[in-house]
Amino acid sequence: MTNPIFVDGSGELPDRETPWEPIVITKEEIDIEIERLAAMPRPANGRRRSFFVHPLNKKSRGLAPGIEVALDVLLPGEETSTFRQNSTQVNFVIRGSGETEISGDRRPTALHDVWNTPSMRIYRHRNTGDNVYVRLTYSNGALLDMMNIHVIEETPQPALRAVEEASEHGEADESKTNPFGTFALNDEGAWMMPYERLINPPSVQSPALYWPWEQVKEHLDKLEALGKDYVGRRLYLLYNPMTGRTNGTTPNFFATMTLRPPKIVDRPHRHSSAAVNYYFSGSGRSTVEGKIYEWKSGDLMLSAPGWAVHNHASFDEPVYELTIQDQPLNIAMESLLWQESLKEPPALLGTEEGFATNRSAAAS
Repeated sequence: MTNPIFVDGSGELPDRETPWEPIVITKEEIDIEIERLAAMPRPANGRRRSFFVHPLNKKSRGLAPGIEVALDVLLPGEETSTFRQNSTQVNFVIRGSGETEISGDRRPTALHDVWNTPSMRIYRHRNTGDNVYVRLTYSNGALLDMMNIHVIEETPQPALRAVEEASEHGEADESKTNPFGTFALNDEGAWMMPYERLINPPSVQSPALYWPWEQVKEHLDKLEALGKDYVGRRLYLLYNPMTGRTNGTTPNFFATMTLRPPKIVDRPHRHSSAAVNYYFSGSGRSTVEGKIYEWKSGDLMLSAPGWAVHNHASFDEPVYELTIQDQPLNIAMESLLWQESLKEPPALLGTEEGFATNRSAAAS
């Protein structure tokens, strides 16, 4: 039997751990790893994969504490086995083209396309092109690993029909609504819920959605017209409506596509969500807690450890980037502190009113 350990927390507040430092994984380093994965014998399950793990991470395979990033490689004609897991994913093509299959539905995917894979949906990937097919796969698996609840199945049997059917056909039949009621306890807003409803919450459709780069770029490029007087970031969230008020691509992450025209410098800001950027055009620099990190097309960067003051700047050509943040998770946990300008106090986004930009004036 393991004896309990008591740690005295009386009086003083606990110390906050030092945030992980930003890290840039260069295109050259990524290319070498792609070559290594491509040269190895094909694994039995077809998954040629490496994880980008932060050097200070001793608890999971995350690049940030709650963000796992994998490099996935398939040679021409190869495909993976089927998988199912209780983590959600954002997928991004950085080389070649292929096909993804989720719950039996197949979809072609091309360079810089983005899509999500919902939890516990059976999926596989194929290389349908003539070149190496390379993806970045972002997952909340790092967080689930630390919680010791990350469940991953290989070649699973399609036994979770309720998950598949709810995703395809929407919410459950009203005739199956639980007869035991939830009721108000008092006039102050406290309620009581019976066990029968606790273990049978309303189901919400969790679709697999696709954001083809060709379509996304058309809208993104229009943001350049905002000009240099615009105080804000020229981006679009790849929004999944099932995430509702938490503004996500998955329940854990948002994925945004950003355009930075030449010589644009963001104002310093900070947020409790961590940010991972993949730059696929242009070059620039990020300043994080006073330290400068330069990056270029093809680099992957943990650009904003949680609550670190940072800003970004483009050099002499336009920058395109995909940013993954665990903002939706933080909104759901009521922990998303956001300071859009260091001259303003932070706000608890999702609970308090957020910030405004000058877009109307800049666009006029």
